[in-house]
Amino acid sequence: MHPSPPTPPFNALAARRLREALGMGPAHVAYGLRAQYGLAVPPETVMAWERGTAAPTSQELTALAGVLWCSPGELLAAATTLREHRIARAMAPEDLARRIGLDVKAYLRMEESGRWRGNERQTAALATALALGPRELLTVTGRHEQLADLLRSAATTRWQAYVRPLAKLLPLDRGRLEQVLQQLHADYQARMVSTNSWGVDLTDSSDGQAGKEYLERIDEHFWALVQY
Repeated sequence: MHPSPPTPPFNALAARRLREALGMGPAHVAYGLRAQYGLAVPPETVMAWERGTAAPTSQELTALAGVLWCSPGELLAAATTLREHRIARAMAPEDLARRIGLDVKAYLRMEESGRWRGNERQTAALATALALGPRELLTVTGRHEQLADLLRSAATTRWQAYVRPLAKLLPLDRGRLEQVLQQLHADYQARMVSTNSWGVDLTDSSDGQAGKEYLERIDEHFWALVQY
């Protein structure tokens, strides 16, 4: 038996504001959930959702959005996982799998495990279907460490060799990606030259500290240059 998927990150304050804007009470919401969607949710549960002491399931979230005349995404805090982004777009797994060219069972295995295994074309289709920017795409596909490793190599060696593997990770314009990698490489090398120009003993553990610190935050420098 598979464990239940985690509850989406519900935005309790947004739910209350949307309900009040419609002039509805918790009892009206509960009635709508039952009459329109067949969900037996008492007013007390609606109030618990709005207080943040409980959260709706995915099915209840979609129904609540219908009752409150909003999209599911308006009832969610910032989405971070693939499943949360899908729910925010009110897409069924079958619909998303079809749009990105995957068997639905294969897609659900990726969603539940948090490990994206799609190819370059499917990754680009995923970004389009869920309207994901490059940084959001990296988050939902769990490729942060892979990105950081490639960026560190690009900064410390020949950056040209890493354009292609990075292009497979991110739906960025290739020309723009080349500019960013070239700048990362130049910035890192400038820090190393600045350090060594003072004649520091190369065996000294403090040598190259500026370069080391730059590499530790290489992903932050990358996104700052990309400006997404």
